Amino acid sequence: MKTVNLSEKLAMFSSHWDPHVVADYNGNDVMVVKFQGEFPFHVHAGTDDFFLVLEGEMLMDIEGEPPQAVCAGELFVVPKGVSHRPRAEQECKVLLIEPKGEPNSGDPETAAPKPRI
Repeated sequence: MKTVNLSEKLAMFSSHWDPHVVADYNGNDVMVVKFQGEFPFHVHAGTDDFFLVLEGEMLMDIEGEPPQAVCAGELFVVPKGVSHRPRAEQECKVLLIEPKGEPNSGDPETAAPKPRI
């Protein structure tokens, strides 16, 4: 048991769309990531997708719906099976929670590795 300083963890990398594991929680990876630009549309067939914006603003595109702005201090959950795309015009810092081994793209072939920091 120890405190995890999310600001310190986020300062350890500068890449975008590159989630880093900072803790484990009930079989889930707790990760921090920086968004800028847009991620491809994708689906997580077996799990919901959790986003908590720590700093900045992201837009969540859901196929067939208008984009939804998610600001610092707000969270957004995409239900499993729903095609979505997060994006951010300016750099945005986000906390993610996903089951261990869940690819960030929904597809193991295109997923980014999730290093622990």
